[in-house]
Amino acid sequence: MKVLLSAVVVMLCGIATPAWTEDAPAPVERTIKSAPNKDTRIGVYINVLPDCTSGPLPTIRLVNAPASGKVTVKSAKVKATNYKSCLALEVPAYVAFYKSQPDFIGDDVLTIEVKYAGGRTEIQKITVNVTSPGTQQKI
Repeated sequence: MKVLLSAVVVMLCGIATPAWTEDAPAPVERTIKSAPNKDTRIGVYINVLPDCTSGPLPTIRLVNAPASGKVTVKSAKVKATNYKSCLALEVPAYVAFYKSQPDFIGDDVLTIEVKYAGGRTEIQKITVNVTSPGTQQKI
């Protein structure tokens, strides 16, 4: 699987040092839109070192499962250009997906714990807004 970085939500390892402590990490809260029974990407996790090579990938754990869907994580390769000092790179990644039950409409909440190399832990509370195709805003 190849994933191109785009304007969607992308969580990158090593971007910025958080302003919280290891003992009590502040949760990252996000909302993502999805259609029923459709795989929707909820996160991309990579680790790009200063020399543009890949470092160890984070460990991902589902802390609170969604009530009306499931979360899966797949291995992938991410290609990016003009990322920090890297003009072009291709690195391994984990990509997390959410898929609701076929008849579910509404908000489904899940929590993921991401442990990065070096001991930093990030808690991500993700709300997936599942709407039927006829109710999504068209642009």
